[in-house]
Amino acid sequence: MLSLKDIKKDYVVGDSVVSALKGVSIDFRENEFVSILGPSGCGKTTLLNIIGGLDRYTSGDLNINGKSTKDFKDCDWDSYRNHSIGFVFQSYNLIPHQTVLSNVELALTLSGVSKSERRERAVKALEQVGLGDQLNKKPNQMSGGQMQRVAIARALVNEPDILLADEPTGALDTETSVQIMELLKSISKDKLI
Repeated sequence: MLSLKDIKKDYVVGDSVVSALKGVSIDFRENEFVSILGPSGCGKTTLLNIIGGLDRYTSGDLNINGKSTKDFKDCDWDSYRNHSIGFVFQSYNLIPHQTVLSNVELALTLSGVSKSERRERAVKALEQVGLGDQLNKKPNQMSGGQMQRVAIARALVNEPDILLADEPTGALDTETSVQIMELLKSISKDKLI
């Protein structure tokens, strides 16, 4: 499904070159839960951004369903991000003046989904993460764990093959972190997390 072959990523900083990734090779299965561990600054987020099509690799190859991305154009990356990837960020990235339902529906507006289908799919995604009874709340009326569940629902609503979670429990207490990790683990039965 997803394969990285000798991925390297260099950044030019002033007169020098910083190597963020130095030849990462890994194959992922269709549905599994994978953690990328390492010290701060070792390239974890860079790797996630490359897998998610938010950043380009310097050399190597990223293969998606057996197809190389070396010749991907911007429209190919846009399509990949819209249809295959769901992003969950540590900071939630919710719109504070929108309801929970609207925050999740927003992820579908770029995909051209009709209003009625957007609502139906957003409700289903919120129910999947245990927030079916919180649809009309605003983010500031929720706990950190609930906001992260909204962010997970938003990532799931487009039915992506891959869910990328960059430190999804970094802003949460221990008990809530365990609940979020259990939720992600259950989702990994059907998706690559």
